[in-house]
This record gives sequence, C-alpha cells and structure tokens, in this order.
Amino acid sequence: ALRPREFGNDKTESHDVVRNMTTTDDKEAIRLKIPARFLLVPGAALVVGTTIGLVRGSRKASLRFLAENAHRPPTTVQGWYFYNKTKNYKVIYGGLKGAGTDAAKLTTVALGWVGMEEGLERLGWGGLREVGAGVGVAGVFSAVYRLGWKRTGRTMLLGLAVGSSLKGMGWGRERLEEAVGESRSN
Repeated sequence: ALRPREFGNDKTESHDVVRNMTTTDDKEAIRLKIPARFLLVPGAALVVGTTIGLVRGSRKASLRFLAENAHRPPTTVQGWYFYNKTKNYKVIYGGLKGAGTDAAKLTTVALGWVGMEEGLERLGWGGLREVGAGVGVAGVFSAVYRLGWKRTGRTMLLGLAVGSSLKGMGWGRERLEEAVGESRSN
C-alpha cells in the first residue's frame, strides 16, 4: 500500500528505488556478443595499414619534395636549415596522410572480409566461410577498382588461395588442439 511521504523517510525510499533499478529482469537487459575476430582482424588491419601508409607516404613526399626543389638548391647555411626543416614537415605530413589513407582502405577490406565470413556462417555455409570471404572480397575489390577480366581472374585466384590457406591453418590448429588434449588425458 502507498503511504503519504513523511519527513525523514527519504533515505529508505531512495534505497528502495536503487534496489529496484539494480534488480531488473534479465529479459530487459540488452546483451551484445561480438565475436573476437570482428575486433581483431580490423584492428590488425588498421595497424598494418598505418605502418605501410606511413612508410610509403613519407617516402613519396620526400621524393616529391626533392623533385620539386632540385632546380634551386639553397646557397646559405640558413637556406639549408629552412630547406631541411620544410622537407621534414612535408615528409611528416605526407606520411600521416598516407597512413590514414592506407589504414582506411585496409580496414575497410578487413571489415568486408569479416562481414562476409559472418554472413556465410549465418547462411549455414560455415565450412566454407574463409574461402567464400576470400573470393567475395576479391570480387568486390575487382568491381571497385574496375579491373579487367584477366586481372579479375587473378584476383579471384588470389582470394581463393588466401581463403584456402586460412581454412587449412584453422584445420591444422584444430588437429593440434586435439593432439594436445589427447596427450594431456593420457
């Protein structure tokens, strides 16, 4: 039964409210289960893409700066100082720009790979998810970059090879885990 609010009863009422808030039904709680590969594969692709882009972008910016300024080398000590300072800033900027671009591209491909694997898993083709993801990502890559038929075939073969090698490594890991389990039980 509800009682009129009394002075001095605030602590018990607020305690009851907190208790009721913390003991909600499990049916109302939202729980998300995200597979580890959804985080690991794109995360690794981000790190690798950043590293590759940083190296390639900085090298490209360095060569571009040298090519643009080859006809007018500095003649004074102060000129050499500013020349190298400007070159270093342009190299850093080019490296960071390349890192962002390559990291975004490689992470997008990795997200596509993981998404195709999960899609094939949900369709019931879990046994071929690595191979299907390899071929599927190769097909999307070929379409996005508008490759010719010959290069599309090569790209699809490369996707098939990568997917098959991942499937083989997974099979090998399962066999090793079984062997370790049997040796521990004996």
